[in-house]
Formats: sequence, C-alpha cells, structure tokens
Amino acid sequence: MRIIGLVMLFAVSAFAQVPPPVATAACGLEKVSFNVKLDESQHALAQPEPGKAWVYFIQEKGSDALGVTTMIGLDGTWVGANKNSSYFGASVEPGEHHVCANVQSHRGHPVSLVHFTAEVGKVYYFNARVVYGEAADANLFFAAVDSDQAKYLIASFPLSVSTPKK
Repeated sequence: MRIIGLVMLFAVSAFAQVPPPVATAACGLEKVSFNVKLDESQHALAQPEPGKAWVYFIQEKGSDALGVTTMIGLDGTWVGANKNSSYFGASVEPGEHHVCANVQSHRGHPVSLVHFTAEVGKVYYFNARVVYGEAADANLFFAAVDSDQAKYLIASFPLSVSTPKK
C-alpha cells in the first residue's frame, strides 16, 4: 500500500510540473529572454496592413517595480518584450489569437493569458501592469484596455525594441 502511495505522489508531482496546454499554446518556448532597448522618439500609431489587424502591447510599471521586463507571446511564439513603462505593436492575421504575458527573470514567473478575435483593419490594445506585493512577489495584471487610455499611454511611453538573447 505504501508503494502505491509513493508512486501516486511522484506521478502527481510530475504532472504538476508540466505547463498547462493553454499556456504553451499562447506562450513561446521556455528559457527565452529578451534584451530590450527603449526608443524615446517613437510615438506614432501604426495602421494595420491591408488584410490584417494590428495589436499593441503596453506595460505600465508600478511605482514599486524596479526594472521589470514582460515578455509577450502570441499563438505560441514570443513576439517581443516591454521593459518598465513602454509599448510595442505587431501585425496579426484575422482570426482568434491567444496571448501570453510573462514576467521575465522573476521567481515564480507570473503568467497571464488572454485571447481575442482579430478583424481586418482593426487595432487592439492590451496592457500589462506589474505590481509587487508582500515578500517581493510580482503580481501581473494583463487585459484589454480602452483605446483612449491606450493612446494616452503610447503617447507617454517609449517604444520597446526587443531582441531575443542568444
């Protein structure tokens, strides 16, 4: 009976370490991180290419957060990262998309997931807010944001230019 109990304990532990399929469908590969530079000169809003939609990913750094970087995954591929208070955009095909926000280089790696259905010619805005709580635990809040608020933040923040670390 003890042997069965031990086998069950190890099996449950092994399954608990496998990322949920929803997260892997939205996020990119593990062990990826980004170098991020901020371009203070870029504040113009982009328009979607013909036949596509455009999506902005904004990050607001809470006043208690020091140098936080959040990676953004789209349909299983990392598409970029924001550092501190910044933004970047990406062109997307019409249809359903799954988005992942993941605080880079933080213990516990807070992850937040959303999905949306892109329509041709439309622009979408998502905002990640990182706030630290007790014991320096990062709390990640990631959701669609009103276009007026997003345009204000984009005008206020630098453009994030990110490249995967090698």
